[in-house]
Amino acid sequence: MPHLTKQMEKTNQQYVQVISMCRNIFQKKMKDYGTAWRILRPISLTDQIYIKAQRIRSIEEKGVSKVDEGVRSEFIGIINYAIMGLIQLELGTSENELLEEETIRLYDKYFDTAKKLMQAKNHDYGEAWRNMRVSSYTDLILMKLKRTKQIEDNQGKTLVSEGIDANYLDIINYAVFALIKIEFEA
Repeated sequence: MPHLTKQMEKTNQQYVQVISMCRNIFQKKMKDYGTAWRILRPISLTDQIYIKAQRIRSIEEKGVSKVDEGVRSEFIGIINYAIMGLIQLELGTSENELLEEETIRLYDKYFDTAKKLMQAKNHDYGEAWRNMRVSSYTDLILMKLKRTKQIEDNQGKTLVSEGIDANYLDIINYAVFALIKIEFEA
């Protein structure tokens, strides 16, 4: 059990490093573009995440990328778009920009929510994610996106399933796990 506790501490530290990396990119893009994404409906953000996940899968299957950005930047994009989606679910779409301080507060809130979910699931699953391949995270993200699209097509109504927000949170965590494997175990 002490070994598992050390592994979980390591996971928490690596998770924080990934948060920092993604947040840094998010802030730089916000300086370049503001919060223009506020005009997007969650369904458009789901489609953006889908495009990124599909590109990752294509690169994984072909073994080569013709565009200079690799899978690392796509996983970062998936995380940041999923957080935008969570913000949009909370606030709704708007033509108005969101103040930088409020945007970062919401960004941190949702990354913290995702991290707490990861910690709870990681406790129950005992670091099983470390034995998975990055390509499995890609597939799981694509599956979550198909589920999300179905829920969106049903106007957010589900009979027994989790909602769009839960799928976005799982997508964030799968992408974080992929980045941990890419950044720290490659």
